[in-house]
Amino acid sequence: MKLSRRKLLRLAAAATPLSAVCRAARAQAYPSRPVHIIVGQTAGSGTDTAARLLGQALSNRLGQPFIVENQPGAGGNLAAGSVARATADGYTLLTAIVANAINETLYDNLNFSFVRDIAPVAGIFRVPQVMVVNPSFPATTVAEFIAYAKANPGKINMASPGIGSIQHVAGELFKFKTGVDMVHVPYRGTGPALTDLLAGQVQVMFDVTSTSAAHVKAGRLRALAVTTAARADVLPDVPVMADFVPGYESSAWVGFGVPRDTPAAIVDVLNRQVNAGLADPNIAASIARLGGTVIAMSPAEFGRLIAADAEKWAQVIRAAGIKMN
Repeated sequence: MKLSRRKLLRLAAAATPLSAVCRAARAQAYPSRPVHIIVGQTAGSGTDTAARLLGQALSNRLGQPFIVENQPGAGGNLAAGSVARATADGYTLLTAIVANAINETLYDNLNFSFVRDIAPVAGIFRVPQVMVVNPSFPATTVAEFIAYAKANPGKINMASPGIGSIQHVAGELFKFKTGVDMVHVPYRGTGPALTDLLAGQVQVMFDVTSTSAAHVKAGRLRALAVTTAARADVLPDVPVMADFVPGYESSAWVGFGVPRDTPAAIVDVLNRQVNAGLADPNIAASIARLGGTVIAMSPAEFGRLIAADAEKWAQVIRAAGIKMN
């Protein structure tokens, strides 16, 4: 049967709202089976704890299990790559962290792009960093530290949990903005780095507050500045770095992402429910105990945070010539 042009146009016009109805129906039916949350860090880490907190909240609100799977390895690339290659149907989530944005430039042989292949869903929390020194170090302010470092180039050892970690690149950003010369000493994790800092084997570290704040409060470390734009609740008496180094900002963050091309309606469902979970005072209190501050964001806002950090740390990595061994 041959259809007239008028009938074809009517059918085409009818198909558009029908497809929109089908997409909406899929979103309303989501989720209809268990959802997997992939975490690139070990069980018991702060990222893992946050994923489990929000996973339980999502399960309670959406009526399906949200199952956390730990896939540590390659600095978070193993998990991110796994999610990037997953079916874009909303049943595989990545617990994204700032390291994923850093790795975009740090590694030159990845077979995926975090920025391109992972769609942002929602922020969860942000963790400030703090510039800490051994109490024996002859500086009590950032200004005094800079003056000492310039008078003693190459004689200050800066610890980090590893090459390309947020602690490392934050220190490199400080070097870049102040013109000081410090020697980077990478360790295999935060624990060994802090042990040597506490013992005075290294002099400074740009650590996350979740692991250093207790040492600061006990007087075992001296905090010179927090690295966020505003003072940190966990260390309210410590000034912000930007007071001494204009434009300086650094922090760790955690959020959720999904494979690119996941339907926008499903992303919106997840975003609304994650943000509703973050509004729960019990979850907010649990995040505060991890040293974090809730960052309830829209997908677009979280996407802008990811893009901005990916670009900022790319510039630092290139300027410092940081390479993975």
